[in-house]
Amino acid sequence: MERNSSKEKILLHACCAVCMAYPFELLSQAYEPVVFFSNPNIYPEEEYLRRRDELIRYCEENNFEYIIDDYEPQKWYEYVKGLEREPEKGLRCNKCFLYRLDRTAQKAKALGVKYFTTTLMVSPHKVSKNIFEAGNIAAQNYGLNFVENDFKKQNGFLKTMEIAKKNDFYRQQYCGCEFSIRKETVLN
Repeated sequence: MERNSSKEKILLHACCAVCMAYPFELLSQAYEPVVFFSNPNIYPEEEYLRRRDELIRYCEENNFEYIIDDYEPQKWYEYVKGLEREPEKGLRCNKCFLYRLDRTAQKAKALGVKYFTTTLMVSPHKVSKNIFEAGNIAAQNYGLNFVENDFKKQNGFLKTMEIAKKNDFYRQQYCGCEFSIRKETVLN
């Protein structure tokens, strides 16, 4: 993929290669995306490594710029403490969005990048309004711009699944944190 240095950079928080592929393509039309993998919520560590390595593979195969954040799950556990029993799409998820988007905004600020967004909005299992709220809070905290783009619209989820299939991506069976693992989910 050719890089156009006249485009503004945007830091794209990515939870995995599957969810990153289509948003990266879409954002590339207006920005120069830099992928940021910041997911201390992913459990267990083997799952984290599998998702991270798959994202790195895809980025390197396509010459996409990427950054891997430190994996510090204990800090994340402290941040969501007391919300362990919250249902999916509940308060724990909203707090998790804020945690990861705050890390993304922090990194964007350090890099001198004015814009950031997240791939979390490609999933039909996430409430985009809550992600937008977390992103805008993080943006305000660092004087940046959060780009609200509901990537699941206009068949975005279907498009990202097609890219995932074409690239033989590992597809996880749960959101990421140990509290999102359903009883029927088996970790391979």
